[in-house]
Amino acid sequence: MSSRFSFPFDAGPFVWLLLILAFLALVFVVERAMFLHRGLVLSSDFIEGVRNNLRAGRPLEALAACEESPGPVPRVVKAALLRSASGEDAMRAAATEAALLELPVLERRLGTIASIGRVAPLLGLAGAIFSGFNLTTALRDGSVYASANALLLEVQAALATAGFAMVIAAACAMAHHFLVGRVRSIVTEMEIAAHSIITFVRHELPEEKPRQS
Repeated sequence: MSSRFSFPFDAGPFVWLLLILAFLALVFVVERAMFLHRGLVLSSDFIEGVRNNLRAGRPLEALAACEESPGPVPRVVKAALLRSASGEDAMRAAATEAALLELPVLERRLGTIASIGRVAPLLGLAGAIFSGFNLTTALRDGSVYASANALLLEVQAALATAGFAMVIAAACAMAHHFLVGRVRSIVTEMEIAAHSIITFVRHELPEEKPRQS
């Protein structure tokens, strides 16, 4: 009587390690995706609001808008505005420093996701090797000569473990690529926002004031 292969129960001990890694990767990817989505503020809309406050002579409202808006872009703009009286170089230095402080927060757990993607195939290979070892041991002892079903179960366990590991590795690679793209988009938004607000405060705003008066 043949027994049906049941995944993951018949796949061996390594598949449980892979399931734990898959769960951790899923949690990290979802958390990072939600965090980076909240942090992606369109710099054009945000900067226009800050500009309107500065044009109206309301610098405190501009700073308040930076504090109330989520994400790293408003914090970079706020750092630049706080040094607006010290000159353009000081504003750029403050914006660069604030952006550098934001990078570790944006890149958090990305390395862990990539590591899971690299470790999973190794665990899958180890599981397949152990299944092959069990098979050869059983063949040597003569315990599976009369049962092709037992032999096939070990082969299925090896293939299932290796295949599941490949799926985890591929999913982690795609998720890592997606999240890195999100981080790069936020970094670009920070650069655009910092350059825009510095140019406005140091060059455009002084030219607008005489025209308004």
